[in-house]
Amino acid sequence: MPNGTGSAYHRPMNPSNNAPRRVEHQQTDKGYVPVYTTDVVAQPWASYTATDHEVWATLFRRQRELLVGRASDEFLVAQDAMGMTPDAIPKFDELNKVLAGATGWELVGVEGLLPELTFFDHLAHRRFPVTWWIRKPEQLDYLAEPDLFHDLFGHVPLLMNPVFADYMQAYGRGGVKAHAIGPEALVNLTRLYWYTVEFGLIKQADGLRIYGSGIVSSKGESIYCLESAAPNRIGFDLERIMRTRYRIDTFQKTYFVIDSFEQLMDATRPDFRPLYARLAGQESYPAGAVLETDAVHTRGSGEGWADAGDDV
Repeated sequence: MPNGTGSAYHRPMNPSNNAPRRVEHQQTDKGYVPVYTTDVVAQPWASYTATDHEVWATLFRRQRELLVGRASDEFLVAQDAMGMTPDAIPKFDELNKVLAGATGWELVGVEGLLPELTFFDHLAHRRFPVTWWIRKPEQLDYLAEPDLFHDLFGHVPLLMNPVFADYMQAYGRGGVKAHAIGPEALVNLTRLYWYTVEFGLIKQADGLRIYGSGIVSSKGESIYCLESAAPNRIGFDLERIMRTRYRIDTFQKTYFVIDSFEQLMDATRPDFRPLYARLAGQESYPAGAVLETDAVHTRGSGEGWADAGDDV
């Protein structure tokens, strides 16, 4: 996902041909600090251990069973079409053959979290960065950063969908522009990614369903986002989303619901610069707020919400 700027620790690019590094967040007395890397690496598939493949299999089986009746039809169909199975960690080069034929996208291996502009540039050129390493067995239920399972299981399937694939490229191009405009524009755009690509819900004929990668790759949030009475579920509104803060350390207080992927694409077509100018200096909304102008699917009870302030 897009990465914040500020006090994060940055690693320089490593141009050597050494084995790919496992670049992870650093634990400090103030919590996890992001560590960025810009390297593109070949997937070291032969180096995956039996434990790595077992982690993939455990997570894959658990999530696929859980997502039936919860994930969007488009997600499940796309994942099946890619040929992903629990048998072993998929090979990027094999998936790339399928993706190239469907929508022209390509997976590129990375060592960890990318700086914003690097991430945007990949998307703008229809390249999706996938972290080459997978979480440890003790991290099955939570990891503070994207790993192979989150990226590959959560993000990649919908790149088979032509409309969503175009949306992702449009987002990348918009990110390059926002980066040149300044930090406020980046905050606005990052919120859009968070509430759509990572934590979005979609309205189907048979009810609300999940398409956001942060949800489909999470056992707990896959259940919470649809079945808990706590969160708000609000109709998609571009400007509203760009003004809404979010939490990165808990389940979401609010989920935004799209009617279709075409709605996302239509919202992304206009030049955002007038919107950024209009939003400049305006106060942002708390993550759990419900406004009089909202199209409310569900007004949450707020039960169990963290008391601390929102992060972004």
